[in-house]
Amino acid sequence: MYIAAAPEKVWAALTSSDFTARDLFERSDESDWMKGAPWSLWTPDGRIEVRGDVQDSDPPLRLVMSWNVDGTGPLPECIVSCEIVPVGDDLVRLTITEAHPTPIPAHSLEGGRQGWPMTLSGPNTLLETGSPLCLPIPRPPKSPR
Repeated sequence: MYIAAAPEKVWAALTSSDFTARDLFERSDESDWMKGAPWSLWTPDGRIEVRGDVQDSDPPLRLVMSWNVDGTGPLPECIVSCEIVPVGDDLVRLTITEAHPTPIPAHSLEGGRQGWPMTLSGPNTLLETGSPLCLPIPRPPKSPR
């Protein structure tokens, strides 16, 4: 995904609760974003929805974290990598990679395939227009019966 913003602004959109509360379905994240630090993503009603540890951090270009979803039932931990690459004046390429060290159900993978584009549209729109994108809150995929 390409975003018309400086790397520092994209980093802030991914790591600052000031941004995430506006562009990530009212969720706020908490961490100091240093390697080894814990991080968590909180819902508006005060529940931790996702938690993990920062595995690598090179502000404003790279962030790697473990990702453990608490709110949708037991899912194996995955690793989420965010790469912010400057490609021009106030233009970056943001690449998010989700890696699964253990197998997970196909319906859970499909949830990620649908969810990441929606999730990343929020910071993109907010950074480029100054206004949050009003999308419905995604629901976790249901297990096939």
